[in-house]
Amino acid sequence: MAVGGTGNLGSALAARFAQAGHDVVIGSRDAARAEQAAAALAGAIAGGGGRVSGAANADAVTAAQVVVVTVPFEAQEATLRGLADAVGERVVISTAVPLRYVEGIGPTHVDVEEGSASQQVARLLPRAPVVGALHTVSSATLARTEGRLDADVLMTGDDDAAKVVVARLLASLAGLRVVAAGPLRNSRYVEQVTVLLLSINKRVGATPVCASSTCRTSWLSRARTGESS
Repeated sequence: MAVGGTGNLGSALAARFAQAGHDVVIGSRDAARAEQAAAALAGAIAGGGGRVSGAANADAVTAAQVVVVTVPFEAQEATLRGLADAVGERVVISTAVPLRYVEGIGPTHVDVEEGSASQQVARLLPRAPVVGALHTVSSATLARTEGRLDADVLMTGDDDAAKVVVARLLASLAGLRVVAAGPLRNSRYVEQVTVLLLSINKRVGATPVCASSTCRTSWLSRARTGESS
């Protein structure tokens, strides 16, 4: 599978999947940086069942059967436009949440012309079956690789075969429970749930339970504000 970027979410999921026995290719715009990140992860998860390597984004994608897209929504279109040919008909997992932070209000959902971030991925990668997932699991939780997960993942999609592939992949991470959430158009509501959870976290000071453009980092290509990939 391909994971791109060297930030918190990408590193945490790469480690989790490698521990579960999957070979992982970390992608970045800078192949050397991806290789460095992979080497660091390989050392940290010594004894895991899968191999971790690094490559430029397009090379990472072509080496994979499943591609996970976690760039921030504002970078998603520019990133994926150049990867459509490389991705081809591979199964794609979309995790982006379109939101912005408003001073005095907090996280606010951003309307997307296509209906949701996942539906935008489907438009940008027209040959790939797209599945929305992993919106409500925090990178902090995933990064604690010594512990078992205990979380639900809402999964949306229009391709039944692709959803089976993604469900099996996610189920290989002990403690993740996959919940079928209907067609890809329902991604809009799942993404809005993430914004709601972030708002609750902000109000009660809870440990983040989901991802956003400020508490998650990208896998493919461009990282969050203040980072590069």
